[in-house]
Amino acid sequence: MAQTKFSSRTILVITIVIAILLIVVIWPLSMIGKGSSATRSDTYADEVYVRILPVAKLELAKAPAAAADGQPRDGATVYKSVCMACHGTGVAGAPKAGDKAAWAPRIATGADALIVSVTNGKGAMPPKGGGADLTEEEIKAAVEHLVGLAQ
Repeated sequence: MAQTKFSSRTILVITIVIAILLIVVIWPLSMIGKGSSATRSDTYADEVYVRILPVAKLELAKAPAAAADGQPRDGATVYKSVCMACHGTGVAGAPKAGDKAAWAPRIATGADALIVSVTNGKGAMPPKGGGADLTEEEIKAAVEHLVGLAQ
């Protein structure tokens, strides 16, 4: 039995020829049923666009400004639009609304001290609780509302 040896150059040429044959055969077969991009309608492109849209969108909106009549918002309204985001669940160590034990030492400092804390910010709470458009009256009303919930 005679043994044949191929040179490395011959093996390389055979590999390249096989690769070219596979490309020539497989690529046209993969295009069957897809048609050309010129024959696709705009509705197909729209369908693709809809399929790849994100599942949800995030839109940031500014908190509602003062009432249209120019009157300041009451404490409950300010609490719901600004304060509840943290004080409703206790985020970042904020005392939960209605938690008498957490609010007792704060209430003991007095309403004026609480108003100063809200106005200037304290700990993780930003100035004015993050409601930059709040007036002094609205801050006072919100503090009174939160204190009332804790008493």
